[in-house]
Amino acid sequence: MKTGLADAVDAAPIVMLAGDVAGETATAPPPGAGDNAVPDSVLVRARAFAEPLLAGERFDTGEDALAHADGVAAILQAIGAAPSMRAAAYLVYAGEYLAKPEEVIAKAYGESYASLVAHTRKLVQVQRSAREALGDAALDAAQQAAQVERVRKMLLAFSRDLRVVLLRLASRLQTLRYYAASKQPCPQALARESAQVFAPLANRLGIWQIKWEIEDLAFRFLQPDEYKRVAGLLDEKRVEREQVIEGARAHLGRVLKEAGVHAEVQGRPKHLYSIWKKMQGKQLGFERVLDVRALRVIVDDVPACYAALGRVHELWHALPEEFDDYIARPKANGYQSLHTVVLDEQDRPIEIQIRTAAMHEHAESGIAAHWAYKEAGARGYAGVSAGGDFEEQVAQARKAVLRQLLAWERELVEPGGDAAAGQGLFDDRIYVFTPQAAIIELPAGATAIDFAYTLHTDLGHRCRGARVDGAMVTLNTPLASGQTVEIVAVKEGGPSLDWLNSELGYLRSSRAKTKVRAWFNALTQQHTVARGREAVEKLLQREGRTAIKLDELAAQLGFRNADALFEVVGKDELSLRTIETLLRPPEPLPDPDELLAQRLSRGPSSEATPKGGVLVVGVESLLTTLARCCKPAPPDVIGGYVTRGKGVAIHRVGCSNFRQMAGRSPERVIGVAWGRPRGDAPAVYPVDVSVEATDRQGLLRDISELFAKEKMNVVGVHTQTVRGSAWMTFTVEVSDSARLHAVLGAVCQVNGVRGARRR
Repeated sequence: MKTGLADAVDAAPIVMLAGDVAGETATAPPPGAGDNAVPDSVLVRARAFAEPLLAGERFDTGEDALAHADGVAAILQAIGAAPSMRAAAYLVYAGEYLAKPEEVIAKAYGESYASLVAHTRKLVQVQRSAREALGDAALDAAQQAAQVERVRKMLLAFSRDLRVVLLRLASRLQTLRYYAASKQPCPQALARESAQVFAPLANRLGIWQIKWEIEDLAFRFLQPDEYKRVAGLLDEKRVEREQVIEGARAHLGRVLKEAGVHAEVQGRPKHLYSIWKKMQGKQLGFERVLDVRALRVIVDDVPACYAALGRVHELWHALPEEFDDYIARPKANGYQSLHTVVLDEQDRPIEIQIRTAAMHEHAESGIAAHWAYKEAGARGYAGVSAGGDFEEQVAQARKAVLRQLLAWERELVEPGGDAAAGQGLFDDRIYVFTPQAAIIELPAGATAIDFAYTLHTDLGHRCRGARVDGAMVTLNTPLASGQTVEIVAVKEGGPSLDWLNSELGYLRSSRAKTKVRAWFNALTQQHTVARGREAVEKLLQREGRTAIKLDELAAQLGFRNADALFEVVGKDELSLRTIETLLRPPEPLPDPDELLAQRLSRGPSSEATPKGGVLVVGVESLLTTLARCCKPAPPDVIGGYVTRGKGVAIHRVGCSNFRQMAGRSPERVIGVAWGRPRGDAPAVYPVDVSVEATDRQGLLRDISELFAKEKMNVVGVHTQTVRGSAWMTFTVEVSDSARLHAVLGAVCQVNGVRGARRR
């Protein structure tokens, strides 16, 4: 049987008015909405301007250029666009054949038209690049899905005037109509792009008629066998189905009016792709798709909903198992409506939805918008996941944007007209291209460095310049949607500290900032490890243990590897004395009886205090040494530790090494105290002082002169400078460490010094 496939889709007229999209009552166009409503008929002038340029020209699709422009203008007229908008369609295509299109059109028609033409022509170029990216066979399913979503967002974000998007939607629909009418095979990449990008975009903008026709045509080209099967199952042409729906709509409207229920009844047949999608997504046979024909009843209040439901069930036979009361039990997303399925006089199922105007507005434009329900994840059946932030922005701005987009209250030709309707909707993101046409999403205000770090961390580190649309720009130049960015990089190198200066504007992405900070943190760690390695290797040379394996040494000290050991040594968090103790072979403790015999053999000492000014409690004339790890000096509180062969080591009681040794061998701790050294000259003791400062010329000299002025002899200095910061260790001789506090205060007053402390 002949099913009339061409008539089912190709000849289907677009009958929706602007009011249908915005959730308002569909009415006839207001008087004066024709071409004569615009002074001097800009539409007529625009077509006359474009006709000689487009006549005889063909696009890369094979379409006649003038016929395509006429078709786009007709589609725009069908959805309620003003003549000025249809005029813009002719000027956009004429611009393809002008040497300086923006300049010529600006002089003849004004800056608003020139801007619209420039943006639309740029968007065409973006579409072509995006189509190449979508057709990349190397992308897996997840990558293609992410790329599709980025293309959708980019189309809206790039076109600062959403009317540009409407022009592209109408143009794509006209191209699909051309392939269908000419019986030529449609390129698969173009059909896929139509189904995956343009149809959902029309859906999100609420332009339902363009959406379903693009879906049906793309379905026809991508899956011709399935398309023919569904059309055969319907066994009727779309026009015939529309007549059935129109008859049911008019009949129900009369019945409700006679019952005193004020209602608006809307209806249309379900299109082929939607029927097939429901059959596939819900695993239904065709006979179980009960909403092939559907009506929607909009009433004033909730009681009227139930009154209308009663009249519907009186008029037709209801299927009880198909009734849902989403008013009493709203869906989780807040959706409310009464759903019922009835059989008409010929036993054809009709789905009827009954809701109030407020419920309808919420369902169409609120958080329960139709596209969010049908396209959201596993609970839907479209197989597309929608991103939350993007959907929230669309839901919040949709009503206002659509009324600006389709009502056309401000004409392009009127003074003060808003040529940037919808501006600000996606100001937080931009979408740019790599030279290979891949789409990269960045925060608004992002720079070429942000772009480089998004591609690869190493590329960001080595970035030294950028070309944007072929022209060199500075690295802190903000990028804009639709630009193509190429990074100029060196073979080796790292980021600059200037990049982290927010006032210079080099970085906007928090991800890029984190990577730059991580690079400098790693560099600092490398210097710290190098400093620690140098100290450990010098110690091993002094001890004659250079053959020892560094990783084994680190493991004996409890570190996972040698670098971990070097890092704590470089940070002065581990004393080299600890490593010395580990390296030296254990020596037997001196026998207490031998110590006593040694004391008796020497006889009474004529010295009041042993050399060094330290008294060992209970034992005289015993060898003592001042520990190098903490370098005690009077009046520090001290403790003694009996070493193996080196007498008693004197530590400050707060010394970490002393506490560790005392914890391991408390029996070797011995009481000590400061005594009066022999002779008249006071004893002096070496003390280490750490100074941190901003490096400058003459810094070491100034600090050394201060110590000399305070009569403190400097016997050793070790300095290190890293990126403008200096760390210095002075070994000074003092007789009284209490006086050192005042001297350190004076050191802190030296220009550039940030801190000074005793180690």
